[in-house]
Amino acid sequence: MAFSNLTSKAVLLYDEWIKDADPRLEGWPLMSSPFPTTFIIGTYVYFVTSLGPKLMENKKPFELRQIMMFYNFSVVALSLYMTYEFLMSGWATGYSFRCDIVDYSRSPTALRMVRTCWLYFFSKFIELLDTIFFVLRKKNNQVTFLHVFHHSIMPWTWWFGVKFAAGGLGTFHALLNCIVHVVMYTYYGICSLGPAYHKYLWWKKYMTTIQLVQFIMITVHIGQIYIMDDCPYQYPIFMFIIWLYGSMFLVLFLHFWYHAYTKGQRLPKMARNGISKDQ
Repeated sequence: MAFSNLTSKAVLLYDEWIKDADPRLEGWPLMSSPFPTTFIIGTYVYFVTSLGPKLMENKKPFELRQIMMFYNFSVVALSLYMTYEFLMSGWATGYSFRCDIVDYSRSPTALRMVRTCWLYFFSKFIELLDTIFFVLRKKNNQVTFLHVFHHSIMPWTWWFGVKFAAGGLGTFHALLNCIVHVVMYTYYGICSLGPAYHKYLWWKKYMTTIQLVQFIMITVHIGQIYIMDDCPYQYPIFMFIIWLYGSMFLVLFLHFWYHAYTKGQRLPKMARNGISKDQ
């Protein structure tokens, strides 16, 4: 009886909470509730940390070079497109980079931002293939906590962002992330071309620096809300989550930087023998 009452209260709270969702997203794929996204992420985590390695334990690694080449350069193209769309739907057409609130109107620009936010959210599911490729190629040492946590938390938190606040200053980190992914997946794409191209991959260390700069910029930008006298952003809780996200990943990537490049525990193979670790 107690459990039944608790469940009923949870359902009522959920129904009351979801009433504030953006009506413009009614009927959009994966946006009916957070449960499909949660199920996909849960399945992903189970596969890459348990089921996948067990299935591959007595099998030879898959040769996925051509698939990965297509995948990586496709993500580059998608990231370029999303960068352009984020710029055209606000960040280059009126946003101040300070207190930019969500436009809930049905103007062409506001709807363009909604579509871009949803596409960015959906792209996070596409990027889960990064880890699946690691597992299928038996590169299990690259399935780290940082990697899996990053790929899991992004689509889950972004469901709430798109559902309630598709636009405004909460999308700055998405714009930066798209720009960084153009660089990252270009690197991965060159890796997948084969050993003849590995001589062009001397800049791996600087790619990590770009990621660190990204998280610094995210933390500084979103931290402005705490020193503004009056910013009527509709969902301040999202600002705290983004600030926490930026700060947390800044610490995790600094930890990675320290062990990889200062202590030399995870130097790129190309730095040791001319071959990229990623391939």
